[in-house]
Amino acid sequence: MTQTKWDSANMPDQKGRIAIVTGSSSGIGDETARALAEKNATVIIAVRNITKGENAAKKIKALNKQADVKVMVIDLSDLKSVRSFAEAFKQKFKKLDLLINNAGVMIPPYGKTKDGFELQFGTNHLGHFALTGLLLDLLENTPGSRIVNVSSGAHKIGNINFDDLAWEKRPYKEWKAYGDSKIANLYFTYELHRRLKQKNSNVIAAASHPGWTSTDLQRHNGFFNFLNPFFAQKPVMGALPTLFAATSPDVLSGEFFGPSGWQEMRGYPKKVDSNDLSKDEKIAEKLWQVSEQLTVVKFLSK
Repeated sequence: MTQTKWDSANMPDQKGRIAIVTGSSSGIGDETARALAEKNATVIIAVRNITKGENAAKKIKALNKQADVKVMVIDLSDLKSVRSFAEAFKQKFKKLDLLINNAGVMIPPYGKTKDGFELQFGTNHLGHFALTGLLLDLLENTPGSRIVNVSSGAHKIGNINFDDLAWEKRPYKEWKAYGDSKIANLYFTYELHRRLKQKNSNVIAAASHPGWTSTDLQRHNGFFNFLNPFFAQKPVMGALPTLFAATSPDVLSGEFFGPSGWQEMRGYPKKVDSNDLSKDEKIAEKLWQVSEQLTVVKFLSK
Protein backbone atom coordinates (compact mmCIF):
# COMPACT_ATOMS: atom_id res chain seq x y z
CA MET A 1 0.00 0.00 0.00
CA THR A 2 1.13 3.54 -0.77
CA GLN A 3 1.61 5.58 2.38
CA THR A 4 -0.63 8.62 2.56
CA LYS A 5 2.25 11.04 2.89
CA TRP A 6 5.21 9.32 1.24
CA ASP A 7 8.05 11.70 0.43
CA SER A 8 11.76 11.45 -0.39
CA ALA A 9 12.60 10.91 3.31
CA ASN A 10 10.84 7.53 2.98
CA MET A 11 13.13 6.42 0.15
CA PRO A 12 15.38 3.45 0.88
CA ASP A 13 19.12 4.08 0.82
CA GLN A 14 20.40 4.00 -2.79
CA LYS A 15 24.09 3.45 -2.02
CA GLY A 16 25.82 1.48 -4.76
CA ARG A 17 23.02 2.13 -7.24
CA ILE A 18 23.51 3.96 -10.53
CA ALA A 19 20.70 6.11 -11.89
CA ILE A 20 20.26 7.95 -15.18
CA VAL A 21 17.76 10.83 -15.08
CA THR A 22 17.12 12.42 -18.47
CA GLY A 23 16.25 16.10 -18.54
CA SER A 24 17.55 16.65 -15.03
CA SER A 25 18.92 20.19 -15.25
CA SER A 26 15.64 21.78 -14.13
CA GLY A 27 12.15 21.11 -12.79
CA ILE A 28 11.04 17.61 -11.85
CA GLY A 29 14.17 15.95 -13.28
CA ASP A 30 16.41 18.21 -11.21
CA GLU A 31 14.47 17.33 -8.03
CA THR A 32 14.55 13.62 -8.92
CA ALA A 33 18.33 13.71 -9.39
CA ARG A 34 18.84 15.68 -6.16
CA ALA A 35 16.72 13.30 -4.07
CA LEU A 36 18.46 10.20 -5.45
CA ALA A 37 21.91 11.75 -4.82
CA GLU A 38 20.79 12.65 -1.28
CA LYS A 39 20.10 8.94 -0.75
CA ASN A 40 23.63 8.07 -1.96
CA ALA A 41 22.94 6.96 -5.54
CA THR A 42 25.43 7.72 -8.29
CA VAL A 43 23.32 9.97 -10.50
CA ILE A 44 23.90 10.71 -14.18
CA ILE A 45 22.43 14.08 -15.11
CA ALA A 46 21.66 13.32 -18.76
CA VAL A 47 20.96 16.61 -20.51
CA ARG A 48 21.19 18.38 -23.85
CA ASN A 49 22.80 21.52 -22.46
CA ILE A 50 26.09 20.75 -20.69
CA THR A 51 26.27 24.16 -18.97
CA LYS A 52 22.80 23.78 -17.46
CA GLY A 53 23.71 20.24 -16.43
CA GLU A 54 26.91 21.40 -14.70
CA ASN A 55 24.96 24.13 -12.89
CA ALA A 56 22.42 21.56 -11.68
CA ALA A 57 25.25 19.30 -10.48
CA LYS A 58 26.88 22.21 -8.62
CA LYS A 59 23.60 23.01 -6.86
CA ILE A 60 23.22 19.39 -5.75
CA LYS A 61 26.83 19.29 -4.49
CA ALA A 62 26.36 22.60 -2.66
CA LEU A 63 23.51 21.00 -0.70
CA ASN A 64 25.35 17.70 -0.22
CA LYS A 65 29.14 17.57 -0.50
CA GLN A 66 29.07 13.77 -0.67
CA ALA A 67 26.75 13.74 -3.70
CA ASP A 68 28.01 11.62 -6.57
CA VAL A 69 26.62 13.32 -9.68
CA LYS A 70 28.00 13.22 -13.19
CA VAL A 71 26.85 15.18 -16.22
CA MET A 72 26.57 13.49 -19.61
CA VAL A 73 25.22 14.92 -22.86
CA ILE A 74 22.16 13.49 -24.57
CA ASP A 75 19.82 15.12 -27.06
CA LEU A 76 16.71 12.97 -27.21
CA SER A 77 15.61 14.74 -30.40
CA ASP A 78 18.69 13.32 -32.17
CA LEU A 79 19.02 9.51 -32.40
CA LYS A 80 22.74 9.82 -33.14
CA SER A 81 23.17 11.62 -29.81
CA VAL A 82 21.09 8.93 -28.04
CA ARG A 83 23.38 6.22 -29.44
CA SER A 84 26.52 8.18 -28.50
CA PHE A 85 25.24 8.62 -24.95
CA ALA A 86 24.48 4.88 -24.59
CA GLU A 87 27.95 3.95 -25.87
CA ALA A 88 29.68 6.47 -23.59
CA PHE A 89 27.68 5.26 -20.59
CA LYS A 90 28.57 1.62 -21.27
CA GLN A 91 32.25 2.50 -21.45
CA LYS A 92 32.08 4.06 -17.98
CA PHE A 93 29.63 1.76 -16.20
CA LYS A 94 28.99 -1.97 -16.19
CA LYS A 95 25.55 -1.82 -14.59
CA LEU A 96 22.44 0.35 -14.47
CA ASP A 97 19.92 0.26 -11.63
CA LEU A 98 17.54 3.05 -12.60
CA LEU A 99 16.67 4.53 -15.98
CA ILE A 100 14.33 7.47 -15.43
CA ASN A 101 13.00 8.66 -18.77
CA ASN A 102 11.97 12.11 -17.57
CA ALA A 103 13.02 14.60 -20.26
CA GLY A 104 10.35 16.15 -22.40
CA VAL A 105 9.15 19.07 -24.47
CA MET A 106 5.69 20.48 -23.92
CA ILE A 107 3.49 22.38 -26.40
CA PRO A 108 6.24 24.08 -28.44
CA PRO A 109 5.49 25.56 -31.87
CA TYR A 110 5.60 22.95 -34.65
CA GLY A 111 9.06 21.56 -35.21
CA LYS A 112 10.88 18.40 -36.15
CA THR A 113 13.68 16.39 -34.59
CA LYS A 114 17.02 15.85 -36.34
CA ASP A 115 15.58 12.64 -37.76
CA GLY A 116 12.40 14.28 -39.10
CA PHE A 117 9.91 13.25 -36.39
CA GLU A 118 7.37 15.68 -34.92
CA LEU A 119 9.27 17.28 -32.02
CA GLN A 120 7.13 16.16 -29.08
CA PHE A 121 6.55 12.57 -30.25
CA GLY A 122 10.17 12.27 -31.37
CA THR A 123 11.66 13.58 -28.13
CA ASN A 124 9.20 12.41 -25.50
CA HIS A 125 8.61 8.93 -26.90
CA LEU A 126 10.98 7.83 -29.66
CA GLY A 127 14.16 9.19 -28.04
CA HIS A 128 13.38 7.36 -24.80
CA PHE A 129 12.28 4.22 -26.63
CA ALA A 130 15.68 4.10 -28.35
CA LEU A 131 17.60 4.89 -25.16
CA THR A 132 15.80 2.13 -23.25
CA GLY A 133 16.50 -0.41 -25.98
CA LEU A 134 20.20 0.53 -26.15
CA LEU A 135 20.64 0.21 -22.36
CA LEU A 136 18.39 -2.78 -21.74
CA ASP A 137 21.21 -5.34 -21.61
CA LEU A 138 22.78 -3.46 -18.68
CA LEU A 139 19.43 -3.18 -16.91
CA GLU A 140 18.76 -6.89 -17.38
CA ASN A 141 22.15 -7.74 -15.90
CA THR A 142 21.55 -5.55 -12.83
CA PRO A 143 19.42 -7.16 -10.09
CA GLY A 144 16.52 -4.99 -8.92
CA SER A 145 16.73 -2.57 -11.86
CA ARG A 146 13.85 -0.35 -12.92
CA ILE A 147 12.72 1.81 -15.84
CA VAL A 148 10.39 4.71 -15.06
CA ASN A 149 8.70 6.57 -17.91
CA VAL A 150 7.32 9.99 -16.98
CA SER A 151 3.92 10.50 -18.61
CA SER A 152 1.20 13.09 -17.89
CA GLY A 153 -2.49 13.49 -17.17
CA ALA A 154 -2.54 14.88 -20.72
CA HIS A 155 -2.39 11.25 -21.96
CA LYS A 156 -6.19 11.48 -21.74
CA ILE A 157 -6.29 13.75 -24.81
CA GLY A 158 -3.89 11.52 -26.75
CA ASN A 159 -5.00 9.40 -29.70
CA ILE A 160 -2.13 8.50 -32.00
CA ASN A 161 -2.71 8.90 -35.75
CA PHE A 162 -0.34 6.37 -37.31
CA ASP A 163 -1.08 7.75 -40.79
CA ASP A 164 0.26 11.19 -39.88
CA LEU A 165 2.76 10.85 -37.04
CA ALA A 166 4.71 13.91 -38.22
CA TRP A 167 1.59 16.13 -38.51
CA GLU A 168 2.27 16.82 -42.19
CA LYS A 169 -1.32 16.24 -43.35
CA ARG A 170 -3.23 17.93 -40.50
CA PRO A 171 -3.14 21.42 -38.98
CA TYR A 172 -0.75 21.18 -36.04
CA LYS A 173 -2.31 21.18 -32.58
CA GLU A 174 0.39 21.49 -29.92
CA TRP A 175 -1.74 20.12 -27.08
CA LYS A 176 -2.99 17.20 -29.12
CA ALA A 177 0.57 16.29 -30.15
CA TYR A 178 1.67 16.54 -26.52
CA GLY A 179 -1.17 14.23 -25.46
CA ASP A 180 -0.15 11.79 -28.20
CA SER A 181 3.43 11.71 -26.91
CA LYS A 182 2.25 11.14 -23.34
CA ILE A 183 -0.15 8.30 -24.16
CA ALA A 184 2.78 6.86 -26.16
CA ASN A 185 4.80 6.85 -22.91
CA LEU A 186 2.09 4.65 -21.36
CA TYR A 187 1.72 2.32 -24.36
CA PHE A 188 5.50 1.90 -24.20
CA THR A 189 5.50 1.23 -20.43
CA TYR A 190 2.72 -1.34 -20.57
CA GLU A 191 4.09 -3.13 -23.64
CA LEU A 192 7.60 -3.06 -22.14
CA HIS A 193 6.18 -4.64 -18.99
CA ARG A 194 4.45 -7.38 -21.02
CA ARG A 195 7.55 -8.17 -23.07
CA LEU A 196 9.84 -8.24 -20.03
CA LYS A 197 7.41 -10.58 -18.27
CA GLN A 198 7.28 -12.84 -21.33
CA LYS A 199 11.08 -13.12 -21.15
CA ASN A 200 10.94 -13.81 -17.38
CA SER A 201 12.97 -10.65 -16.83
CA ASN A 202 13.06 -9.14 -13.34
CA VAL A 203 13.35 -5.56 -14.65
CA ILE A 204 10.47 -3.42 -13.42
CA ALA A 205 8.88 -1.03 -15.94
CA ALA A 206 6.63 1.58 -14.34
CA ALA A 207 5.22 5.01 -15.21
CA SER A 208 4.56 8.20 -13.29
CA HIS A 209 3.06 11.63 -13.80
CA PRO A 210 3.71 14.80 -11.80
CA GLY A 211 0.21 16.32 -11.71
CA TRP A 212 0.11 20.09 -12.12
CA THR A 213 3.65 21.13 -11.33
CA SER A 214 5.22 24.50 -12.04
CA THR A 215 8.24 23.96 -14.34
CA ASP A 216 10.09 25.47 -17.31
CA LEU A 217 8.12 23.11 -19.57
CA GLN A 218 5.20 25.51 -19.45
CA ARG A 219 7.10 28.49 -20.83
CA HIS A 220 5.17 28.30 -24.12
CA ASN A 221 1.82 28.81 -22.40
CA GLY A 222 0.62 32.06 -20.82
CA PHE A 223 -2.45 30.31 -19.37
CA PHE A 224 -0.26 28.07 -17.22
CA ASN A 225 2.04 30.88 -16.22
CA PHE A 226 -0.97 32.85 -14.98
CA LEU A 227 -2.58 29.97 -13.05
CA ASN A 228 0.56 28.29 -11.69
CA PRO A 229 0.77 30.46 -8.54
CA PHE A 230 -2.77 29.36 -7.61
CA PHE A 231 -2.85 25.69 -8.55
CA ALA A 232 0.59 24.28 -9.26
CA GLN A 233 2.67 22.36 -6.79
CA LYS A 234 6.43 22.80 -6.52
CA PRO A 235 8.80 20.46 -8.42
CA VAL A 236 9.84 18.86 -5.10
CA MET A 237 6.28 17.47 -4.87
CA GLY A 238 5.93 16.82 -8.60
CA ALA A 239 8.98 14.55 -8.48
CA LEU A 240 7.54 12.28 -5.78
CA PRO A 241 5.49 9.93 -8.03
CA THR A 242 8.65 9.30 -10.09
CA LEU A 243 10.78 8.73 -6.98
CA PHE A 244 8.15 6.38 -5.56
CA ALA A 245 8.03 4.40 -8.83
CA ALA A 246 11.83 4.29 -8.88
CA THR A 247 12.53 3.25 -5.29
CA SER A 248 9.54 1.99 -3.29
CA PRO A 249 9.54 -1.74 -2.51
CA ASP A 250 5.75 -1.67 -3.05
CA VAL A 251 6.00 -1.04 -6.81
CA LEU A 252 5.08 -3.75 -9.31
CA SER A 253 6.01 -3.74 -12.98
CA GLY A 254 3.33 -2.19 -15.19
CA GLU A 255 2.02 0.18 -12.52
CA PHE A 256 1.37 3.93 -12.86
CA PHE A 257 1.81 6.54 -10.11
CA GLY A 258 0.64 10.13 -9.70
CA PRO A 259 -0.46 12.65 -7.06
CA SER A 260 -3.22 11.62 -4.64
CA GLY A 261 -5.13 14.93 -4.54
CA TRP A 262 -8.16 16.15 -6.49
CA GLN A 263 -8.01 15.21 -10.18
CA GLU A 264 -4.46 13.94 -9.51
CA MET A 265 -3.26 17.52 -9.84
CA ARG A 266 -1.27 17.69 -6.60
CA GLY A 267 -0.47 15.77 -3.45
CA TYR A 268 1.61 12.84 -2.25
CA PRO A 269 2.10 9.87 -4.60
CA LYS A 270 -0.25 6.96 -5.00
CA LYS A 271 -0.96 4.26 -7.56
CA VAL A 272 -3.27 5.72 -10.22
CA ASP A 273 -5.10 4.46 -13.29
CA SER A 274 -4.70 5.59 -16.89
CA ASN A 275 -7.57 5.80 -19.38
CA ASP A 276 -8.94 2.81 -21.30
CA LEU A 277 -7.35 3.84 -24.61
CA SER A 278 -3.86 3.72 -23.06
CA LYS A 279 -4.44 0.04 -22.23
CA ASP A 280 -5.21 -1.03 -25.80
CA GLU A 281 -2.70 -3.82 -26.42
CA LYS A 282 -3.10 -3.76 -30.22
CA ILE A 283 -2.18 -0.06 -30.38
CA ALA A 284 0.74 -0.65 -27.99
CA GLU A 285 1.99 -3.51 -30.18
CA LYS A 286 1.69 -1.39 -33.32
CA LEU A 287 3.45 1.56 -31.68
CA TRP A 288 6.31 -0.75 -30.63
CA GLN A 289 6.76 -2.02 -34.18
CA VAL A 290 6.60 1.50 -35.66
CA SER A 291 9.05 2.76 -33.01
CA GLU A 292 11.51 0.00 -33.89
CA GLN A 293 11.29 0.91 -37.57
CA LEU A 294 11.69 4.65 -36.98
CA THR A 295 14.55 4.42 -34.47
CA VAL A 296 16.22 1.30 -35.93
CA VAL A 297 16.51 0.01 -32.35
CA LYS A 298 15.06 -3.47 -31.91
CA PHE A 299 14.70 -5.20 -28.55
CA LEU A 300 12.54 -7.71 -26.67
CA SER A 301 11.19 -9.21 -29.89
CA LYS A 302 8.10 -11.39 -29.51
